[in-house]
Amino acid sequence: MGIIIYVILGGIVAGVLSSAASFASLASYPLLLSLGIPPVYANVTNDAALIWNSLGAILSSGRELHGHWKQVSYYAIFTVVGSIIGCFLLLSFPAKVFEKVVPFFILLAGTMIIISGRKKALTQEIPSSWKKLFFMFMLILVGIYAGYFGAASGVVILVLLTYLNSSNFLVTNAIKNAVCGLTNLTALIIYSFTSHIYWLYANPLAIGMFIGGYLGPIIVRNVPEKAIRWVIAILSIIQAGIYFYQAYFV
Repeated sequence: MGIIIYVILGGIVAGVLSSAASFASLASYPLLLSLGIPPVYANVTNDAALIWNSLGAILSSGRELHGHWKQVSYYAIFTVVGSIIGCFLLLSFPAKVFEKVVPFFILLAGTMIIISGRKKALTQEIPSSWKKLFFMFMLILVGIYAGYFGAASGVVILVLLTYLNSSNFLVTNAIKNAVCGLTNLTALIIYSFTSHIYWLYANPLAIGMFIGGYLGPIIVRNVPEKAIRWVIAILSIIQAGIYFYQAYFV
């Protein structure tokens, strides 16, 4: 019973981090590893729980998502295609390769969230048609990464959506949560047939993530956008450092 409570509480923390700052894996992935689950299977189990985090965030973001479901569907097409490719890459490559590339993806994501705050200065010289094609292609790439691992993939999706639409941060973050939900659902369907999910831990983790996912958007509404960006960047550096140490020195 103590382990179940531990997983639920960890899921709440992860859910808040995911829906508010796109960093569920900072809490949920290490939590699953601490239970003795191998890295690749921890990722798969994490995907199974993340679906409920997205559902909680969507229910809490009704007013932000109102009128934006067409955008959600459109962006999700690209990330879902990428997710399918990423899932099969994860099942094809050795776990050691998986562990060693993760820190660099996370660090890149943290850098991008700060850079995206200056999006107008960075993209004003790029023709809009080319810019749109570039960011759509990037959505496919981040979908591949989301299916392959997923840590900080929400941050990259958030950055790309910042460039692709003119909505404020609250709306963009809500769209990101919905897009990530569809992307993770795709990965879960594939992994259900091709890999092993530790349902004993995935279910209580999902309960916690649903609660945390619902609380995250409420927190975001009351925190300045600049502060959220810097929190995300700092968390990415911490997580990248932890995974780098585990991959190269343990």
